[in-house]
Amino acid sequence: MNTKTTVITEAQLASQFAYCDKIAAWWHETETTPTAYVETYGCQQNEADSEKLRGYLVQSGYAIVREAEGADVVVMNTCAIREHAEQRVFGNLGALTHTKRRHPGQKIFLCGCMAGETKVSERIKKSFPHVDGVFSTHHLWQFPEILWNVLNRKKRQFYVEDEAGSIAEGIPQVRDSKLKSWVSIMYGCNNFCTYCIVPYVRGRERSRKKEDILAECRQLIENGTREITLLGQNVNSYGKDLYSDFDFADLLAEIAQIPGDFLIRFMTSHPRDASEKLFDTMAKYPKIAKQLHLPFQSGSSRVLKAMNRHYDRETYLKKVNYAKSVMPDLVLTSDVIVGFPGETEEEFEETISLIQDVHYDSLFTFIFSPRTGTPAATMEDPTPKEEKNRRFDKLCAVQNAISEQIHEAYVGKTMRCLVDGKEGELLTARTEGGRLVRFEGCDSLIGTYQNLNITGSTTWSLTGALA
Repeated sequence: MNTKTTVITEAQLASQFAYCDKIAAWWHETETTPTAYVETYGCQQNEADSEKLRGYLVQSGYAIVREAEGADVVVMNTCAIREHAEQRVFGNLGALTHTKRRHPGQKIFLCGCMAGETKVSERIKKSFPHVDGVFSTHHLWQFPEILWNVLNRKKRQFYVEDEAGSIAEGIPQVRDSKLKSWVSIMYGCNNFCTYCIVPYVRGRERSRKKEDILAECRQLIENGTREITLLGQNVNSYGKDLYSDFDFADLLAEIAQIPGDFLIRFMTSHPRDASEKLFDTMAKYPKIAKQLHLPFQSGSSRVLKAMNRHYDRETYLKKVNYAKSVMPDLVLTSDVIVGFPGETEEEFEETISLIQDVHYDSLFTFIFSPRTGTPAATMEDPTPKEEKNRRFDKLCAVQNAISEQIHEAYVGKTMRCLVDGKEGELLTARTEGGRLVRFEGCDSLIGTYQNLNITGSTTWSLTGALA
């Protein structure tokens, strides 16, 4: 595994822009406007990567469309976290044989975390001949070069070598929303949880320079962005590879002092590195949303050790209690895995009791999925699938009851919310804590902050009316 960080130079990036120009000129000669479709699976980091893929495509003369049918280029940006996600990608990738049969000139690419797995690239070579190119996250910055090679050489391209993790500044982005923007502050992960494939496909931790992050945030705010979400596999370890006296809390504080009416969110936080300094910084600055996603994964200290999480139940609870003490209105969410290899019924009940003690606003819940190449995939796992499903259903029922109770307590309150879209005849908005509110109003309110009276609730959302 290559662990050295490579900084992509201006000259290297300029070479990719030259490929963009070549592709645009190539299409111009055909007197047609080519189209491209990018499909994204997985986390917010993949969403941010897809914005860069679209940026490159637009600079190469493509118009972005919303479906694969008829598109000249189709890019599938994939996730490798769970087996189910991979099988879904392979199924959808196989279905593209039909779109390519109807449009023989279509070029199909697979990228993202799945592309970093050797077994995946080998399977694509042998079983998916209609796929023209595969490239890992380390090679995203070279997408124009890969596309040009496919268009001109009529040869399949595989950029999947174990390259060093890179930092490439200046890749153009076509963002999904003007109101809400992703800003990647770092890439990769050093934690090597025994169930997780991410460090193997995204490389080791590498931070962007604070100056580049601050400049991007200022530009977004000037252009009307109302919410900025800082992204990283573990944002709490930001800067360890660059600075001795500047950490994630310091970065948050500097962004929070940029002029403008906006909120800062971030994810994901690893409890190992979540500090009192971070929680104090969140409490201090009004522009930092009082929302924290802090995955605990299991309520059992023994299971946490087997997961290689670097904290125990008591340490986690101590951090959560401190965060709540300095931010009484904190909205707290988390991830939890049910059925980790060797988890006993008693250890599962420890997870249930932790959920009941903490009272999360909501949870992202998963049944353990073995990933080839990780230590957990080889651990003895005697618990039958039916038992894991039973535990999963019980956990969801416990959390749903808590979420419903928390949401009921919103009724009668007035909340400042960002109106961010529309569902059917209703507008949608988000509270500072990220809770979804639906209400009646004019489309002109989209993009503004409004005070909403909360009039009703469900397990997963709220209803309201303009105050």
